[in-house]
Amino acid sequence: MEYRGMKKWRPFATMPEQYIGLKEMINKQVEVAQPVLTDEQMEQINFTLIEAVHTNKQVYLTYYKRGQCITETGFIQFVDSLGRLFVFIDDVLELKNKMRLNELIDVQFV
Repeated sequence: MEYRGMKKWRPFATMPEQYIGLKEMINKQVEVAQPVLTDEQMEQINFTLIEAVHTNKQVYLTYYKRGQCITETGFIQFVDSLGRLFVFIDDVLELKNKMRLNELIDVQFV
C-alpha cells in the first residue's frame, strides 16, 4: 500500500459545468426588474444632473444594469440630452463611463 499524502477531496469538482449552471441560476434569482420612474422623478434627476455639471459636485449615482441596481460615487462631466447620454467619472478608479439616461434611477449630492 502506497501513502498518497494529504489530498483535499472534492467530490463534485469533476463537473465544472455544474458550477457554471448553478451560478447562472443564482444570478437570475437575484435579478430585479428595472424601476419605472414618474415624470417628477425624471425632472428631479434632470435638475440634479444639470446642477452637478455646473457646480462640479460629487454625486451618488444609482443606475440599472443587467438586472441589478448599482450605486457609485463620482462626478458628472457631460450630459447630452439629445443623444440621451451622459459621462460619469468614477470616484474610485477615475474612469470615464458613458451611460444612457434611461438607465438612471436616482442622482443625489454627497
